[in-house]
Amino acid sequence: MRTRLSRQRGVAVITALLLTTLAITIVASLFWQQQVQVRSIENQRLQLQKQWILRGALDWSSLILREDKIVDTRGGKPGIDHLGEPWAVPLAETRLDQYVDNPQAAGDMPDAALSGGIVDATSRYNLGNLVKGGQLQPEEVAVFGRLLGFLQLNPSLAQAAANLMQSAAASAGAGGTGTGAPASTPGAGSGSQPLKMMQVEDLLAVPGFTPEAVEKLKNYVVFIPLQPSQEGNKPVPINVNTAPAEVIAARIATLPLSEATSVVAKRQNAAFSDVQSFVTALGRQSLSSTGLAVSTDYFLINGIVRLNRAGMEMQAMIDRGGLNARKPKVLWIRQN
Repeated sequence: MRTRLSRQRGVAVITALLLTTLAITIVASLFWQQQVQVRSIENQRLQLQKQWILRGALDWSSLILREDKIVDTRGGKPGIDHLGEPWAVPLAETRLDQYVDNPQAAGDMPDAALSGGIVDATSRYNLGNLVKGGQLQPEEVAVFGRLLGFLQLNPSLAQAAANLMQSAAASAGAGGTGTGAPASTPGAGSGSQPLKMMQVEDLLAVPGFTPEAVEKLKNYVVFIPLQPSQEGNKPVPINVNTAPAEVIAARIATLPLSEATSVVAKRQNAAFSDVQSFVTALGRQSLSSTGLAVSTDYFLINGIVRLNRAGMEMQAMIDRGGLNARKPKVLWIRQN
């Protein structure tokens, strides 16, 4: 009888231990799930906060560029854009002291910082010049080829890129989408069609372009999205007040890179007030001014926000528009 009672007590103890272990496991699982949900909500909150900070920076940049346009053209004089203006000064990482956050929710003191800058998009060569109205532009292909040569890349890649862009334009004209994802590699499949290039990274779809080549190119070329009514037959000009020597020398077929480097050094003392003053500085009075300008309405806005343990980068292109434009137009935004 005693042995039987002892066994029952042992079973009861083991059962109690098992139930206790099960209860602890369930409670721990519930706490873990709650912690995951809290962290997920916190990450979503931080993501939204970063996006709003960057959107605010974009609006701020637009106001700076709009005011610059008004000031430059005040009194009816033609406006110029150069690297000595306020918009061209990069913003070093700046602590957002007035940023409102909840330290208890974040687990530490709020730490938000913003950095970035504005870049003249026409200081880079517009790859959209290679194809106009579905037709290759041989002169523009030559310009891109010279630029590739100055950067120690294969100049023949210019023709390959232009051919793919023309195929994409023909595909769009035949009823293809022509927009959206990066261009597909020709021959990837029987039903594949090249899509319109929209970013410099889309050059990776062109056989011969490597990630290293695209990385070297990204500060010298750009895709400026234009409406059909804006395209016309003329290329988007480069701004000689902001373009690097390689882009200027590529644009002007007869200009050696050494002379382009020299004229870039000269503009540090005083910006060119018009294209003719640039031509005079070169000492080439017979030089054609096609494809050259001293002002722009297209800008790239770069921003980096750091909020506690997370960060986000943004790049946007805006069209500042003319004096009658109510506000600059955002052409595209990329975030990562």
